[in-house]
Amino acid sequence: MSDAVLLMAHGTPDALDEMPEYLTRVRNGRPPSPDLVDEITASYRAIGGRSPLTDLTRAQASALQARLGTEVRVLVGMRNWKPFISDVIREASAGGVTRVVGIPLAPQFSTLSVQKYVEAARAATPRGVSFACVGAFHDHPGLAEAFAGRIDECRDELAAGARVVFTAHSLPVRVVESGDPYAGQVAATAAAVAAKAGICDYGLAWQSAGRTPEPWLGPDIGALIREEAAAGVRRFLVVPIGFVCDHTEVLFDLDIKAAQAAREAGAAFRRTASLNTSPAFIRLLAELASALLAARD
Repeated sequence: MSDAVLLMAHGTPDALDEMPEYLTRVRNGRPPSPDLVDEITASYRAIGGRSPLTDLTRAQASALQARLGTEVRVLVGMRNWKPFISDVIREASAGGVTRVVGIPLAPQFSTLSVQKYVEAARAATPRGVSFACVGAFHDHPGLAEAFAGRIDECRDELAAGARVVFTAHSLPVRVVESGDPYAGQVAATAAAVAAKAGICDYGLAWQSAGRTPEPWLGPDIGALIREEAAAGVRRFLVVPIGFVCDHTEVLFDLDIKAAQAAREAGAAFRRTASLNTSPAFIRLLAELASALLAARD
């Protein structure tokens, strides 16, 4: 039996001229309006013209490969862009892989994100190849340790009285009301990280809401900053616990938009470093992979 670990993420275009095709994939085949293309393209330009998501996911895979050794292959697959999950699984199968262990690089499960990755992987898994997937790891002690380590790097902010605010990607309210566990899992992650970091009082906000008229989970991070700054808060330390590496939602929605909201409100803004290839996070990925690899089909 030849095993592979597949790290799965959302995906990002490699160049700005690919944005229309990329957004069409994100929107399940519905072409985006020119205004939406322009808006998202401007966001990418603001962070240098390209999201580092794919590069960082590959770096995470490389670090995980070094930790797991040569007995198992570590692969990278994206849902909405190259390398596509389906292509990676088919190529691995053609190369002799008979068992794939998937790890969605999103700690909290949602039917709108993680489930889509899993469905893409299962649909592409050929006969003769088994596929097993890590579920949510929102409450894994290793995740709390990894995020708490990033907070520890900002102890000077805590000493200065910074208000700690955890953030995650927003979802439509109707999805949560239909039974999606995502919001509850985000809250559980926040509580675990706060406990590990010794933080008794913190805020929880949402970010990167979609551009649709229906209500999304709130408060939005920008709105929370404005409200709490008006009440006297002068420093914010934002911890994006819904993401495991730098990409547009972190580099633009937080480092540019949320930071601007803080400046306009007369408050200081700092974000903890993303997990990226931190040793604690790679150790967590290794634990998740090893647990599934040790299991019998």
